[in-house]
Amino acid sequence: MSEAASLIGAVALVVSLGVTAQLVGDWLKIPSVAFLLVAGVLVGPQALGLVDPAMFGQTGLQAIVGLSVGIIVFEGAYHLTVERVREASREALGLVTVGAFVSLVGTAVAVRVVFGTGWPVAVLVGSLLIATGPTVITPIMQVVPVRERVAAALETEGIINDVIAAILAVATFEFVVASRSSPLVVVEAFVARLLVGIAVGVLVGGGVAALLKRLNLSTGNAPQNARVVVLTAAIIAYAVGGGLLSEAGIAAAAVAGIVMGNADIPHEEDVADFKGGITLFVLSFVFVVLAAQLSLDDLRALGIGGLVVVIVVVALLRPLGVFLSTLGGRLTLRERAFVGAMGPRGIVPASVATLFAIELRPDDPAAATVLVGTVFLVIFATVMFQGGLARHFAQALDILPMQTLIVGAGRVGRELATRYESRGEEVVLIDRDPDTVERVRADGHRVVSGDATDAAVLDRAGAERAGVVVAATADDDVNLLVAQLATTRFGVDTVVARANQPDNVAAFEDLDVETISAGFAVADAIDDAVERPALAQWLADSARTGDVLEVELSNDSLIDRTVGSAVEELPDGCLVAMVSRDGDERVPDSDFRLDDGDHLTLVCETNEAMRDARALCRGE
Repeated sequence: MSEAASLIGAVALVVSLGVTAQLVGDWLKIPSVAFLLVAGVLVGPQALGLVDPAMFGQTGLQAIVGLSVGIIVFEGAYHLTVERVREASREALGLVTVGAFVSLVGTAVAVRVVFGTGWPVAVLVGSLLIATGPTVITPIMQVVPVRERVAAALETEGIINDVIAAILAVATFEFVVASRSSPLVVVEAFVARLLVGIAVGVLVGGGVAALLKRLNLSTGNAPQNARVVVLTAAIIAYAVGGGLLSEAGIAAAAVAGIVMGNADIPHEEDVADFKGGITLFVLSFVFVVLAAQLSLDDLRALGIGGLVVVIVVVALLRPLGVFLSTLGGRLTLRERAFVGAMGPRGIVPASVATLFAIELRPDDPAAATVLVGTVFLVIFATVMFQGGLARHFAQALDILPMQTLIVGAGRVGRELATRYESRGEEVVLIDRDPDTVERVRADGHRVVSGDATDAAVLDRAGAERAGVVVAATADDDVNLLVAQLATTRFGVDTVVARANQPDNVAAFEDLDVETISAGFAVADAIDDAVERPALAQWLADSARTGDVLEVELSNDSLIDRTVGSAVEELPDGCLVAMVSRDGDERVPDSDFRLDDGDHLTLVCETNEAMRDARALCRGE
């Protein structure tokens, strides 16, 4: 077989294994990285010998891996919107500073003590293991529906720390290979690459975003052209940054992704879908090829010491770093414990460690063994252990929040989801139309595809944790069956059903569920517009930033206090309009004393004030 045919065959095998690993990972709800690594080891020279990374050549492999990492980092950063960062800005800042520092120093000390390496090599390993990439965090968050602030903190940390780890590792590697006496070379190299990456990323990302907004991409092929332009921008940012300074391309790609993801470019949904598919492809290819290059002798050479370092990194340094970096933040103690248990490493440490080991092995094989062996041991352990058990961790810590299930992702369902999510509620939509599911998912909503009249679909959507189920389809038969399943099988406390035909209202009420008749709802809206025009206009204004909130009081610090004193604790712009106790509603005066279990109706001027008020009343 010719060399070209062998290369094509190897590429076809790698791609096939990558796709299979993705499918298996989705099926088992485990990050596909675990299966990609196993597949790579099995087909590599150490096992079946079907794929030899040497056939790509050292320079070719470096170029392929580097460009792939740039695309992956760009795709992750593209989803790092300002709104998402605000969900957990304080925690994310702590994780990428204090948390990263604890991980770097602690890992370096562990490697130095256990293996007896020099400090430069130990710091190099510590630099790489800062990274907790979005390629493994995001799949975990898709199957573990924690609160948005927890997911936002983890995903923001992963994206930023990927960049920090790559640049810091390259800077440290220069110190290792140059054998310079002053460690200041690491600081200088890190700052230089970071500044170059930021400058290139802003210029490329901002320039391409402005071009897309002003350029007529042609009516027929506009979405396709936008996708190609954005992908080209990612490649250009990586190439220009890397051309100016090695590995500055990763920072440039990340910054370009952030800029374009927040620029409101045309056809944003089509671009996001396209980038996601490209990223899955290159991720699969790179992970399999890198794992194929992994030497099992490197792992065996570490012996018990390798396991000791893994335990220190996973069970000691990660929880310690998270605890210190989230002090005084919004995360509860149990949520902090969950974040401390979630630190899976991904593509950046795997790729950079492999490339560095190739350069180190001729002159310092022991250092190369420690580097690649430790990094891959930590990747294997964290992906398998943390990724596979993430949902069990969340359940054991009882941090999976009560959520609202909305059956029917039509106009009514989408509008309800938008309103609930703006108030900080966890919402899952269910719809059986594939096109609707994809459209709603592109809008950023959590959605489950399937027929909600099937109890298995409701169970998959998390009905056992639902505090509210809303049956909002245009089919009364579907709504009736969903309401029946929610009340009888899953025991949901609050079930609301949409009755499209007035004649069906009695059937819903027989189930003892809250029923909203479409005709009566229109009549009520008209009555409100006539009798209460100011309130009706405010509630109907889609651009408003606040809303009316009802929340059950469970915060001990507010119980047995007067409304007047409790209001002082509420965020600015919130007032107590009504208190419901034992089925009786009253408009309280300032001397009315609150009790445990009271339902407070609050009017809040902003969504942020509403979220803070809900958290305060619940004692979160």
